[in-house]
Amino acid sequence: VLRETISKRGVRVITGLGKYFRHIDKNRNGFLSQADFKEALKVFHVEIPEGDFQSLWLLLDDSKSDKVDYGEFTHAVFGEMNEYRKAFVRKVSLAYMKLDFNKTGSVPMVDIRKCYCAK
Repeated sequence: VLRETISKRGVRVITGLGKYFRHIDKNRNGFLSQADFKEALKVFHVEIPEGDFQSLWLLLDDSKSDKVDYGEFTHAVFGEMNEYRKAFVRKVSLAYMKLDFNKTGSVPMVDIRKCYCAK
């Protein structure tokens, strides 16, 4: 049900959910509680009947930790990435690691300018 609902709404919903998940993940551990997950779906108008939500939660929280991570969620919705996408993600990750040489998790524009010339 969730896969159908989100696929009808498009990529913007899933990327928006990702940003929202990172925003409400105050301790930055990558996990969300059931209440946070339910609230995120509500914010993005992804309506799922309560019974279906509970079934989804049981699938996503397979470790029974009462938390799910964003990676598990996207894998459940989109499935496994094809080889082309995996290769692309690896390339982007390598490029980002070169830009984030201080390993801070963000790249200031000053650092990008040091590595990139648009001429």
